[in-house]
Order: sequence, then C-alpha cells, then structure tokens
Amino acid sequence: MGFTIGGIREMRSGTRRRGRASGRTSDCTTVAEFTGLWGWDVIPGARATGGVCSCGKAECPAPGAHPLDPTALVPAGATLNEVTEAWGHFPGAAVLLPVGRAFDILDVPEAAGRRALIRLERMGLPLGPVIATPEGRAHFFVAPSAAAELPTLLYRMGWDDASLDLHALGPGDHITAPPSDRAGLGPATWLRAPSLDTATQPPQARLLLGALAYVAHRSPCA
Repeated sequence: MGFTIGGIREMRSGTRRRGRASGRTSDCTTVAEFTGLWGWDVIPGARATGGVCSCGKAECPAPGAHPLDPTALVPAGATLNEVTEAWGHFPGAAVLLPVGRAFDILDVPEAAGRRALIRLERMGLPLGPVIATPEGRAHFFVAPSAAAELPTLLYRMGWDDASLDLHALGPGDHITAPPSDRAGLGPATWLRAPSLDTATQPPQARLLLGALAYVAHRSPCA
C-alpha cells in the first residue's frame, strides 16, 4: 500500500507532535492513514459555515456534504507525500470516503445503531467500522454490493413489507470520515473504529441485517 504498518505507526506518533502546530499536517496524516493503512480511497469535501458551502455556490443543494472535485480522488495506497501534494490543492477540506468501492454502508438512526451494535457484539458476529454522523445516523461498513442486494435480503428475511428506517448507501454516495465536520453540524465520530482486519474485509450485509432491521423496526422514532 505504499508503506509499512510500522511506518504508519511511526507517522501517526510523529503527527501527534507535529499536528499541534499544523492542522494541514494533521489532515494529511489522517488521509494517509485511510489510504495507506485502511486501504480506502479518499476525496476532498466541502465544508459549511452558517449554511454557506465552501464550494462557493450560493444555491448549493448539500452545503458541506459533497465532494469539492469528484476527479480529485486520492487512491488507496497513496503515501503521505502523495497525499500532502494532492491535499495541498484543497486546504481545510473535509475528508470524504467514496462508497461502493471498498465498502457499502447500512444506514440507521444512531440510537438504533448503538443498540444494534451491542446486540451484534454480544452475538459475536463480525463487525466493521461504524460511524456516528452529526445528523444522528449510524453508518455500518459492510462489503460492497450491499446497496444492490438490500431489497432481496430484506425480502428473504421477511422484512420487505415492514416500515424500516434502514437504508443502504452504495456507488455514487460519499460519507464524511471522522473527525471531519459534516454540513456545519459538527464532526463525524467513530462508534467502532477501524482495525486492520475490519477495514479491509468488512462483513457481508446479511450477517448484520437481521439485528439492524429488528432494532430499527422496534424503534422507528429513534
């Protein structure tokens, strides 16, 4: 992926010291961790202040919640030097992760997601990273193709006719990665941080869907 795990650890340790003096260095290190350690593509995203988007469009339909330049993707495997060069064109950008490449997302209300996470951990089921968004949603990382398969999976599990606040994000979607701010509402945070195995091999959606659907169904207003 461009550098060793040991090198990443040294980079992260060094950045804790340097980051105090340079927000840009900290941002670049975060991006390089995502590309080099977790194997994710990253793209610079807009920020919003007072409802005004940094993209400069007065009528922006999604202030602070979209890529600044869809072609400015920093690919998985990019080194810190490569990230620093690419991110230098977008100082202060939010860190967005394209969905549908290394992972898809199952999206539920945060309160329901927290309860489901406890159930899933008690059941000993494999889990990937989980993000809490400032809009009050929980994003469960699952293997790619989940968005396309969700209707069929819900049908097979008997949840197809239930009223569920459960959705899938797939190709063409982007999520805000911690600790970036989303839409001026506050930072995204980890409910379950990535690790070497879960980041590169998120679980199949079918393994989590039963618990997520059950909790989402029992707490539709969560």
